[in-house]
Amino acid sequence: MTRDDPHWMAHALGLAQRGIGSTGTNPSVGCVIVRDGIALGRGRTGTGGRPHAERMALDDAAARYGTGRIQGATAYVTLEPCAHTGKTPPCTDALITSGISRVVAPISDPDKRVAGRGFASLEEAGIAVDVGQSATQARHVLRGYLSRTEKKRPFLTLKLASTLDGHIATRSGESRWITGNEARQRVHLMRARSDAILVGVGSVLADNPALDVRLPGLAASRPVRVVADTRLQTPLTSRLAQSAADQPLVLLTSTDAEQPRVEAFQSLGAQILSLPMHKSGVSMSDALSALGDIGIGTLLCEGGGRLAASVIREGLVDELVWFSAGAAMGDGGAAAISDFGIQMLGDVPRFDRMSLECVGEDIMSVWRPRRDAADGALPV
Repeated sequence: MTRDDPHWMAHALGLAQRGIGSTGTNPSVGCVIVRDGIALGRGRTGTGGRPHAERMALDDAAARYGTGRIQGATAYVTLEPCAHTGKTPPCTDALITSGISRVVAPISDPDKRVAGRGFASLEEAGIAVDVGQSATQARHVLRGYLSRTEKKRPFLTLKLASTLDGHIATRSGESRWITGNEARQRVHLMRARSDAILVGVGSVLADNPALDVRLPGLAASRPVRVVADTRLQTPLTSRLAQSAADQPLVLLTSTDAEQPRVEAFQSLGAQILSLPMHKSGVSMSDALSALGDIGIGTLLCEGGGRLAASVIREGLVDELVWFSAGAAMGDGGAAAISDFGIQMLGDVPRFDRMSLECVGEDIMSVWRPRRDAADGALPV
């Protein structure tokens, strides 16, 4: 490792961050080609997952400085380069052919087709490989890909916005707006950095949301909109249904859903994921597995209360982001998290605070679930 490695890896991770939500089933990877303290070329995974970051960075370096300058350079790449042939040749072959002398990467790729083979191929070709630089930061940027690969489901961030006493709407259902403009802008940024947004059908019926991204420069972001809707109650005239041809819409419903309704949504461009019914309804674990199967890596769950309770109860929350407004409603308002049957204080799910930040007049706190020291399970 050299003293410049953290700087260049941070640069590569910044490139990877920009691609989150746009690379399909492939991870969003960043790559920087460096020689003599100069960035010769930069690249990130292309829209839809191709070209890969290494190929993009090598082509950029060749166009700027010529292929000869790449010889002896270092490639900083945010994930182990692939060593298998898919729809494109292996990135290890491209790096070896280019004359790169060193590769720096934070973590190995858990994909069984790679899993150390990329590093081994590079070393066999005489390229020095350093692994571990900025590993924690890389796992954060790649959290969606890693969750989908290792857990077979998306990384789920639960976002809640409430009064100080934990309410998201008045008794009559009025909810706009509890938090301020700055907090709402932060939520739109979270949407832009997610593969998909999940809400319950109750939120759709109450608010008729568009679930789009309305920030300058990010209007082109098109996260998949996902609605947990067991009985397909989403109105065909809703903003979500009517925009399904322009921005992807997925409806999580039961196998018992009425076929004419299914066909009506499909005719509008929506995708239907039919899930088996259990005594307590559709399992959110089943739902997240199905979303992982279609390539969703990062999932932003925006509630409401029943959906929030479901994902907490089933131990599916990887991160909780709570916006608290300086207001109180008292008893009778709609709870941010509905009742899920806790009787004993010892059974209450616990979260550890990761950060606390003022966002305009509101407070944003970020929490991670406290895992049981013995087996990593949530105490639910």
